[in-house]
Amino acid sequence: MLETLKALADPCRLRLTAVLLSGEFTVQELTRIMDMGQSRISRHLKILTEAGVLTVKRQGTWSYYRAGEECRFFSAIRPAFERELEMLTERSRDMAAVAEVLEERRRRSQEFFDRHARQWDDLARTLLPVPEYHKRLIKQVPEGVTLLEIGIGTGALLIELAARAANVIGVDHSPAMLEEARRRLANDGVSSVELRLGEMSHLPLSDGSVGCVVANMVLHHAADPAAVLAEIRRVLVPGGVLLLADLARHEREAAREQLADQWLGFEENELTDWLKLAGFAVVTTELVAADPGQESVLLVQGETGYLNKQQISSH
Repeated sequence: MLETLKALADPCRLRLTAVLLSGEFTVQELTRIMDMGQSRISRHLKILTEAGVLTVKRQGTWSYYRAGEECRFFSAIRPAFERELEMLTERSRDMAAVAEVLEERRRRSQEFFDRHARQWDDLARTLLPVPEYHKRLIKQVPEGVTLLEIGIGTGALLIELAARAANVIGVDHSPAMLEEARRRLANDGVSSVELRLGEMSHLPLSDGSVGCVVANMVLHHAADPAAVLAEIRRVLVPGGVLLLADLARHEREAAREQLADQWLGFEENELTDWLKLAGFAVVTTELVAADPGQESVLLVQGETGYLNKQQISSH
């Protein structure tokens, strides 16, 4: 307890902790958010990490810091701590800087996909090969529902999804990718899919409007994966299903530049924790193991569950 209180008894470390309660950031990003030198930021991060207030996740040559859960005392006082954050003098400035960093992540991703839309399928297949998993993913899609695919890319999966779902909506943040998907659908004579321009962190759909969401190899491009999963939960109906396929944790650092990847895959428990935090009642995972030269894939299914009588009456 004393170590935690000492770690937090500094205005800069209070601000850092407050920032990292809103997401995961690298040292370089934190120097921009806090407008401080790297050595000073690193010293404060070291103190907070040693006290268990923060944890660090290594991804290749990058290290992401976030609020920790290992320190029981900090976990116990965290609700009260978060309620008081708006009282910090620099709070508004810090949150504006956080928004700028997340927007830069998003903008870099969009610019990349706009430039490489025509070559995207070949790039992904060549630079980051994975085992066959599409049949397993499609098999899990419930029939006859309104389905949303986010991050559709060139629309390769949309045609198969349209064969199972009653209605299909495809969302992507890249106008160039949407044009490629539109061309693919037209060539295959598929007219039942509605395409929309939008961000996966701010989906252009109303609350509880779809029965199934498919997120195929898109979460590792997200500026804030946990926020995306919470947004997916928002648009799902009670009893709705999220089907997520993404890379298992890997060390291909070049993927950041070659494929605009924000994250080098994920751990199973990481995705499970985020989904439960987002409000998914049931989460199951399956690892599709890689052959030599490939990277493994995680297939994750999350179910929203149904409102009970007390929850219904509160609405």
